[in-house]
Amino acid sequence: MTYEFKLPDIGEGVVEGEVVRWLVKEGDPLREDQPMVEIMTDKATVEIPAPRAGRVGKRMYAEGQLCPVGKVLITIETDGAAGGKSASGTGTGTSGIGTGGAAVAVSTGNGSHAGKSNGARAGNVLATPATRKLARDMGVDLREVAGTGPAGRITSDDVREHQGAGAVPVATPESRDRTLRGHAVVPLHPPTRDAADVRVPFRGVRKKIAENLVRSKHTAAHYTYVEEVDCTDLVILRQRANQRLRERGVKLSFLPFVIKATVAALQRFPQLNATLDEAAGEIVQRRSYHIGLATATEAGLIVPVVRDADRRSLVDLAVEIDRLAEATRTGKAARDELVGSTFTITSPGALGGVLATPIINFPEVAILGVHKIAKRPAVSASGTEVVIRDLMNLSISVDHRVVDGLDAARFVAEIKAALETPGLLFLESV
Repeated sequence: MTYEFKLPDIGEGVVEGEVVRWLVKEGDPLREDQPMVEIMTDKATVEIPAPRAGRVGKRMYAEGQLCPVGKVLITIETDGAAGGKSASGTGTGTSGIGTGGAAVAVSTGNGSHAGKSNGARAGNVLATPATRKLARDMGVDLREVAGTGPAGRITSDDVREHQGAGAVPVATPESRDRTLRGHAVVPLHPPTRDAADVRVPFRGVRKKIAENLVRSKHTAAHYTYVEEVDCTDLVILRQRANQRLRERGVKLSFLPFVIKATVAALQRFPQLNATLDEAAGEIVQRRSYHIGLATATEAGLIVPVVRDADRRSLVDLAVEIDRLAEATRTGKAARDELVGSTFTITSPGALGGVLATPIINFPEVAILGVHKIAKRPAVSASGTEVVIRDLMNLSISVDHRVVDGLDAARFVAEIKAALETPGLLFLESV
């Protein structure tokens, strides 16, 4: 009998899902609850297991295609008398999401699965979906890769090392180079006549990121303003704070200070903590301060959210930032930790850079770029000599439909003043 399994309603207004990776082939035997397919919705990956045992009939959508909710995703040949009926996705699932009786494992970030170990098994191979995607993009058979992770899990580095050993006769720094994303290993010295371009599938998280960025650029009227900040006193204050906090096992980066200063500025300039409801013809000024932090992961740029940043101390902010960063990079962040920001901060981290023109995290109306603190020459307060100071640039992009250029400048000036004289603002928060 043929059992038709329809893509279930995963919730939160999702109307379709992208088939990221099929975990079974047509004709494969299928046991109940065996993972069948990974579906991408927004920035979350959903692993859908088999609702019953049988044999894979037809996969209705190819990898990279979009399947609407309620459409048949896969057919399963069963021996039961109930064959011929369809799984509509309205049954009671063990995960609390209706899936016709099958539990759905939801994951976020780079696609590993919450509630499971860091890896996801398919056959005897233990690897995260992000690692599987990398292997697929590079043409690596995971069954041939030796895993060095916990419990023999195959890591992304294992995949790259395996591909490097097979792609270049002598795997040395001089004979090969990796792309920045690690999707391919390209011989550089000497070039080969048979060298070919590498085609990386444009789907999953990367495609969703692209869609969101294009929507932001095509919708918001971007305007960028840049200011220099003298962080000399902040550098000293942070050093003293870390000496005090060392015995508590807490180390402050500069980011908690920046968040504190930003929230204080948002309270004075609420039009930057807002969204534009075009349908209603209203600017919605938010009274919650949920700060998104753009975070680099293997799957791309993800934005975890520090909730109620206005109610948190510096130490609390530092702990929460570290927790969210680790959860996001390892794919363990819950979905509600990746949505709902009212204002976003992006920082290149150790790379720093001099300045950038960040793209607004739509539907927000502003995003702050934080760049590296470096010792540079500056004119003294008296204007009579050149001194060495710890200087940093801030760049803010705003939606000019909502935020005037003068307000953006005043907003950044507020942050600048707080960071240049940090004692009064941060003393009670340490």
